[in-house]
Amino acid sequence: MAPIVTSVSPAQGTPAGGTPVTITGSGFTGATAVRFGSSLATNVAVVSGTQITARTPAGTGTVKVTVTGPSGTSTQNVFFTYTTVAAPVLTSLSPASGPPSGGNTVTINGTSLSGATQVLFGPNPATILTNTPTQITVTAPAGTGSVAVVVTTPGGTSNALGYTYAAAPAPSLTSLSPASGPTSGGNMVTLNGTNLSGATSVMFGINAAAILTNTATQITVTAPAGPPSAVNVTVTTPGGTSNALPYFYLTAPIVNDLSTHLGPATGGNTVTVFGSNLTLTTAVAFGGNPATAINVISDSQLTVTAPAGSGTVQVTVTTPGGTSSTGSGNPHYTYLGAPLLTSLNPPNGLDTGGESVVLVGSNLTYTDAVTFGGVPASFAAISDTQVVATTPGGPPGVVSVVAHTPAGNSNALPFTYDPS
Repeated sequence: MAPIVTSVSPAQGTPAGGTPVTITGSGFTGATAVRFGSSLATNVAVVSGTQITARTPAGTGTVKVTVTGPSGTSTQNVFFTYTTVAAPVLTSLSPASGPPSGGNTVTINGTSLSGATQVLFGPNPATILTNTPTQITVTAPAGTGSVAVVVTTPGGTSNALGYTYAAAPAPSLTSLSPASGPTSGGNMVTLNGTNLSGATSVMFGINAAAILTNTATQITVTAPAGPPSAVNVTVTTPGGTSNALPYFYLTAPIVNDLSTHLGPATGGNTVTVFGSNLTLTTAVAFGGNPATAINVISDSQLTVTAPAGSGTVQVTVTTPGGTSSTGSGNPHYTYLGAPLLTSLNPPNGLDTGGESVVLVGSNLTYTDAVTFGGVPASFAAISDTQVVATTPGGPPGVVSVVAHTPAGNSNALPFTYDPS
């Protein structure tokens, strides 16, 4: 059976001939000739029963491509067009150097680069990744020393540009920011240093981090999870593996109690927070409101100035190890309205004291002191609107009655001591 030709690539080339082509089809085993029109191709190589490579002879116009074998000559209408195509011109390489192992991407800029059939780095062909009229990207082959890079298209072979194979310098780390984080990972860490380009891995101990950005002097990564401990962070590039810098996995803080659990809606009072893993506290929040004046006393205790707020909220502590969550104990804080007195019943009593007086008002549930003219009285909070106090006694005359709660002092109401 005669050979069958199904395609020729490229399907056009210079009239001067010499264009490298690949002919695809079947029945090529034992082929004796390849013709472009009536002219014989040169450098014919039967690669397999389905592929032949060759170089075109000189010619003009559009001609039929045929393959002759022991059983005859192909008859399919597969054509090659001779056309005047501008020779490729190279203007730049980026980068112009790379590792001896190759494998890096190189961008070749220039003109008339369409239909590139070959890119050589010295004697070694590169793998073509993309190809436009003005740019080609390739994967550099392995090599040594300085070599010439040339591009072949149907228009011919380009001028040469120099490319240098050089061992990449080893990466070096100078700092991590932050240098600690939660055991759950997921936080962003910035690595600073030199020779960091082309990083292939960033390791936190035995765990790989996800690389987000990479320049010659900085890498950002998403930290992997890890147990509470110190681990070595290293970077690997084509130049090798860097020095190690320590990174600390921290357990999240725990809040299990407060002193006090009550305070004014206006804030401004001091609250002591008790728990564990508090040493590196960076923020304390009352609900969604940040506290101020954070003072870490120990790993289990700190003080803050409460922000303004309302209702009952959870107090949380944030460290590089994360933010505390609800657990055992009582991390809740209740904001109180200022106490208000509207009446005293009765508004007078004997100067000897010992009589019951009902203080009527609002926000009185958490009353912790009642004074008559500055003298403490015994009392009992009956409800949010009533407190029953026992007069302490005093000289005849008018004194001010004030109730106090964790939200502050109430307004004063007059009480008259009658002479006995």
